[in-house]
Amino acid sequence: MTSAGRGVAVVTGAAGGLGRAIAAALHTDGWNVLLTDTDAGAVAAAAAPLGGWSRPLDVRDESACAEVAVEAAAAPGGLGLWVNNAGILVTGPSWAHDARTRRALVEVNALGAMNGTLAAVAVMREQGRGHVLNVVSLAGLIAAPGETVYAASKHALLAFSLGILSDLRMAGVRGVHVSCLCPDGIWTPMLHDKLDDPGALASFTGSLLTPERVAARAARLARRPRPVVSLPRWRGAQVRLLDAFPRLALALTPVIRAAGRAGQRRQARRVRKNPSSPRL
Repeated sequence: MTSAGRGVAVVTGAAGGLGRAIAAALHTDGWNVLLTDTDAGAVAAAAAPLGGWSRPLDVRDESACAEVAVEAAAAPGGLGLWVNNAGILVTGPSWAHDARTRRALVEVNALGAMNGTLAAVAVMREQGRGHVLNVVSLAGLIAAPGETVYAASKHALLAFSLGILSDLRMAGVRGVHVSCLCPDGIWTPMLHDKLDDPGALASFTGSLLTPERVAARAARLARRPRPVVSLPRWRGAQVRLLDAFPRLALALTPVIRAAGRAGQRRQARRVRKNPSSPRL
């Protein structure tokens, strides 16, 4: 697909962190990017060097997602890509979360992404083409200790994504794709305050990624849809193996805890060594 034919890419949660990096990577790759976020001022600032197209959007609002999809579809090239990136993380034992916190995790991470997916698919089915890219996380592939409710919301998103892709194929829709990107922990503001948080150990057990690396993979996935992609690939294989043998995963909990704590210490040393490094 040529750059001129890609059309509009909508990115949710694009005011900073991974969403902003994905929007920048897509813009570089030739997409006309519409950045959305709940923070209208911040997302407008993020959009300024990328064409200046932004909208405030709370992904929990189904009708607002539909309005953004219609707006994108009316632009030259139509709605080619919708990236559901908006998400929140709350760590700690599941019994420590109150009902409001549990509800927020599920409403933003799972229901919000469902709203975006369905809004985009409604337009894309009419067009006969399009691609929804859902940022899931490795926590969507395995139950992450300390991030239980977060992982549950991401499991729900993975199941929904694969299910709606099957629904599309059963309905004879071949030109609309749904992909899931499952990255390891990413050094964004979501983790900046969790270097001493025992509930966040799972996010530090592997290769802590930069937003730019994940964004580059998202841009490649936008060009070549695949149902599920993990980053790095070996981590996806590792967590899937553990998920297939839950008794083994439970037995390895002390090892996982030690690996996560070591990862937090490594990242803390990096931050102390280079405190001026950019924090997206």
